[in-house]
Amino acid sequence: MFCRKIQAYILRLKYYGKIYKWFIMKREITIIICSFILSLIVFTISCKREVLIQDNNKAYVSFRIGPAQSLPGQRFNELLDLFDKYQGVTDEITFFTHVTHAPLPLEKFSEHVTILKQRMEQARQRGYKTGINILTTIGHHNEDLENSLKGDYTFMTGIDGNVSHGSFCPNDDNMREYIRTIYELTTEANPDYIWIDDDVRLGHMPIGYGCFCDNCLKIFEQETGARYTRESLKKAFNEGTKEEKLKVREEWLQHNRNTIARLFTLVEETVHGIRPDMPLGFMTGDRFFEGYDFDNWAKILAGADNAPVMWRPGGGFYGDTNTDGLAGKSHDIGRQVSVLPEDIVSIQSEIECFPYQRLKKAANIVALEACSHIASGCTGTAFNVLSMYDEPLDEYEPLMARLQESRPFFDLMAKSLGRSAITGVNTLWNKDSYITGNLEDGNWVSAGNPVTGHDMYTIGIPACYSVNNGQVTILGKDNVYAFSKQQIEELLSGGVYMDAEALQQLNKMGFGELTGFEVESSADVDRIERFATHPLNGSFAGRERDNRQSFWKSLAYTLRKTDEKAQVLSRLIDYTGEEVSDCTMGVFENKLGGRICVAGYYPWNFMENLSKSSQMKSVFRWLSKDSLPGYIASFHRMNLWIREPQDGKMALAFSNSSFDPAKDVTLMLRTESKEIKVYDMECRETVIRSSGEDGPYQKFVIPEVEPWQMRLVVTQ
Repeated sequence: MFCRKIQAYILRLKYYGKIYKWFIMKREITIIICSFILSLIVFTISCKREVLIQDNNKAYVSFRIGPAQSLPGQRFNELLDLFDKYQGVTDEITFFTHVTHAPLPLEKFSEHVTILKQRMEQARQRGYKTGINILTTIGHHNEDLENSLKGDYTFMTGIDGNVSHGSFCPNDDNMREYIRTIYELTTEANPDYIWIDDDVRLGHMPIGYGCFCDNCLKIFEQETGARYTRESLKKAFNEGTKEEKLKVREEWLQHNRNTIARLFTLVEETVHGIRPDMPLGFMTGDRFFEGYDFDNWAKILAGADNAPVMWRPGGGFYGDTNTDGLAGKSHDIGRQVSVLPEDIVSIQSEIECFPYQRLKKAANIVALEACSHIASGCTGTAFNVLSMYDEPLDEYEPLMARLQESRPFFDLMAKSLGRSAITGVNTLWNKDSYITGNLEDGNWVSAGNPVTGHDMYTIGIPACYSVNNGQVTILGKDNVYAFSKQQIEELLSGGVYMDAEALQQLNKMGFGELTGFEVESSADVDRIERFATHPLNGSFAGRERDNRQSFWKSLAYTLRKTDEKAQVLSRLIDYTGEEVSDCTMGVFENKLGGRICVAGYYPWNFMENLSKSSQMKSVFRWLSKDSLPGYIASFHRMNLWIREPQDGKMALAFSNSSFDPAKDVTLMLRTESKEIKVYDMECRETVIRSSGEDGPYQKFVIPEVEPWQMRLVVTQ
C-alpha cells in the first residue's frame, strides 16, 4: 500500500512537471489564460454590485408588486407575460412581503417569503433583476390587527401616552429580535436586493409622532443625562425660553437619529452577516422629525464592505385631482436627494396611485411624474401602480403602453442629468429645521413641515434644494433658529428673499444692519399691493395685486427703511385707492455685498399674474447678481430644474404645469452657447438658436410645449 502511494505521488509530480514545462514553453498562452482568469475574477467581484452598475444611458426602473399579483401562480405568470409584452417597461420586479401595513406573524411572513423565492427565480428566467420589499419592519399603522403580529412587544407611543397597535417601538428588544428574524428569512430567500419601506419613521397613525415609551425615555436619559416623564418632556418642548426649548428639541432629534441608526445597524449586520454584498434600499419622505440623517443612515446600511445602497424618495400625490401636488412632490423629493451621498446611484422615485385604482391618475400624468422626479434629482423610478387584487390586468394595459413609450425619455433624462447638482433658488432648511416648529406657541410634536411653500417655483424660477448650490436663499419665519449666527451672516452676505416675520427675527438677533428694513406695523384688514416706480418693476409700475385678506388670511406688513440705501418696490393701498403704507416690499444691498429683498404682502403665494411674476423674476436675478443659472422669462406656468454645468455644458428640464399649451416659451440661460437641443417626451430633438442676449444670458424661444409635458434641454 505504501509503495503504491509513493508511486502515485511520483506520477503526479511527473504530470504537474509536464504542465509546468508546457507553461514555460507557451508563455504567451500562459499570459492570455492568466489575463482571462483575472478578468473572470474581476467580473465575479463586479457581480456583487451588478444590481446598481448598469448602462449609464439607462434609468433605474422597477415595478413594485403586491402579494395579490405575486403569490397566486397563474396570476404571476400572467403578470410576467404582461411585462414581456411591453418589453423594456421595467428592468426590476420588486415583491412586497405584505398585503396590509401592520407586521405579520413570523409564520405568515415565512410562508410569503418562501413563495417569493420561487417567484424571483421565475422573474430571473425572464431576464429581470428581482428583489424583496419588506413592507413593514416596525409597522405603519392600525390595519388588520386581528391577523397581525401579537406578543410581548412595545407599541409605538405618543407623547400623551396613546399607542399605535399596528406599529412598534424599534428600541424594544423583543421587536428587534423579530426584525432580525424577518431579515434573515428575506436574505436566505436569495433576492438580488432588499428594500426597507417607509414605515421606518417615527410618525404613525393614530398617535402622530413617537416614540415616547418608557424605554425610549430611559435611552434619552442615558444620552443626555436628563430624566423626563412624558408630561415633563412635553412641557420642556413647549415652555421656557426659546433657547431652552431649542436645546431639548435638538437633543430629541438626535435621539431619533440614533434610534433609526440602531435599527439600521441591526438590519445591516443581519443581512450582511449572511450576504456581505447584498444591496439594501430605503424608502423615505420628508423626515424632519426623524432628523433627516440620510447620509449617515446610508453609510450604516452599506456596512463594513461598502455594499451598494439604493434610495426611494417619496411623498404624497396619489391622484391627479390636485395637479399642483405633482411638482410639489418633486420638490419634496429633490430635498431628500440633496442630502444623499454621491455614491448612491440608484435613486428610484416612489410613484403610487394608492389604492391603485386605475383612474386615480391619467397614464400621461404617471409618465410625467417619473420625468419630473428625475428632473428634481432621481436617477429612475419605482412604479407602484398595478392592482392590489387577484384580478386580470387588462385595464392596466394602456398605462403599461404609455410607460413603455416613455421609457426612452426616462433613459435620456437619466443619462443627461445624472447626479449633477441642482442650482437655482434654495428654500432654506437643514437637518435641524424641525426644532423651530411652533416655537412661540402650540405643540411642537404636531408642528408641520418647516419649509415654506413651493408656489413660487411655478412661475419659472429654478428650484434648488441645498444652500451650498443656491444662488439665492428663500428665508421664512423661524428657520433662522436652526442656524448659527455665523451661518446666518454668511447667508446675508449673499442673495436672500424673506418675509416680514423673518426680518423681525433677524433684527432681534442683531442683524438689523444687514437687512436694511424693520417692521413698522401690520394690518389684517384688506389691503392691495401697488408697484412703485423702480427699475426692477420696469413697465409694471403702478400695477396692483389684490389677494383678498378677507378670504385668505394673512397680515399685510408696513416696512420702514433703516438705511438710506434701501429701496421701495411696493406700497399698500386700501380699497378706496388711498395709500396706507409707503413700503411693503423693498430691496437693500448691505456692507457685506449681500442683497436682500423683504416682502410684507403675501410673500409665498398668489404670484400668478403677469406683473407679479415678472417682478419676482427681476428681483431674483438682481438678488443673484446675475449668477442665477436661468429662468423662464415668458408668462407661463412652468416648473424648472437646472443642473450644475458639466464640462462646460448645461442640462435642464422644465414642465408645462398647465392645461393650456405654452407658446413661445422664453428660456433665459446663463451660457455662452448659442444653440440648445430640446427633446420632447417622445425623444424628438429640436435645435434652437439664441435669439438675443441680456447680459450673461442667452435667450432661447421654444415654439410650443403641450399641457402637462416636459422638455429636456442640453446646450451644444
